[in-house]
Amino acid sequence: MTHRLARPDDLDALRALADAAIAQLQTPFLDARQVAASTVLMGIDTLLIEDGTYVVVEIDGALAGCGGWSRRATLYGGDASPGRSPALLDPDRDAARIRAMYTHPDYTRRGVGRRILAVCEAAARAEGFRRAELMATLAGEPLYRACGYTPIEHVVDDRGGAPVPLVRMGKTLTDAPAD
Repeated sequence: MTHRLARPDDLDALRALADAAIAQLQTPFLDARQVAASTVLMGIDTLLIEDGTYVVVEIDGALAGCGGWSRRATLYGGDASPGRSPALLDPDRDAARIRAMYTHPDYTRRGVGRRILAVCEAAARAEGFRRAELMATLAGEPLYRACGYTPIEHVVDDRGGAPVPLVRMGKTLTDAPAD
């Protein structure tokens, strides 16, 4: 397993990975309308790639997962998602954002998500952030709990045309990696 920063020429593959993850990994938790709504609410945020904070994980040369962190205010959502804000966060006051994490369905349970979290948390710590927050899907919540994130609030986002349950979670960033 290797990781690297995502590049603009990765975008088509990243979008396909995100679509597959949403379509296949959410189905045990959401009905078909909610999965469809999730594609509106979630996705790849190209600003993360531009900022150099989006990571790709490969296994044997194949794209296995992606995810990033952000020093910007948006907590979740892709390029087409409503309500995004590029405002910069203050590391002394605000939590870094863990963003747009997707594991290809063929590579679940192989440490891809943990690798992405560890890389992102280390980068956020290096920029002075002491906390991280994310918006978890019900499918992702068990991983985040296992990596030390705790629920802050449960929300329902219906901006995609159906109510999608989500969990805002947070973690204090220490010198130890995310497992």
